[in-house]
Amino acid sequence: MWRRRRHDPLAHVNVLELAPIRIADSEEVKGRLVVIRPAPRREGVRGAVDRILHLMSTPRIRLDDRAAFVWELLDGTRTVEEIAQLARAKFGEHVEPAEERIGKLVAVLRREGLLAYPEYDDVR
Repeated sequence: MWRRRRHDPLAHVNVLELAPIRIADSEEVKGRLVVIRPAPRREGVRGAVDRILHLMSTPRIRLDDRAAFVWELLDGTRTVEEIAQLARAKFGEHVEPAEERIGKLVAVLRREGLLAYPEYDDVR
């Protein structure tokens, strides 16, 4: 069966040049940074499905020290490439290849609705 794919506005964009911003809250719990997954905002049937899936998902995500370092830098003022350079300076070979690893982390966080690219995503 043929399925329509959603258009990805970032398909031809170098995400290393973008400056993502956190759209979820976080807090420190027992020395670890915990990101709190925001509740869905959609209305209608799709919104109801999103709310059910949200209730079934993990509401709080604990980050390791490297991911927490990156999370704190996601303020919309630094590009993914700049964040990778800062992570490399702090953690050395433990983040290599830094651009690839930080890029994948940022992609997962965006897919999970925890951060956004202000130039491409609806940031309210």
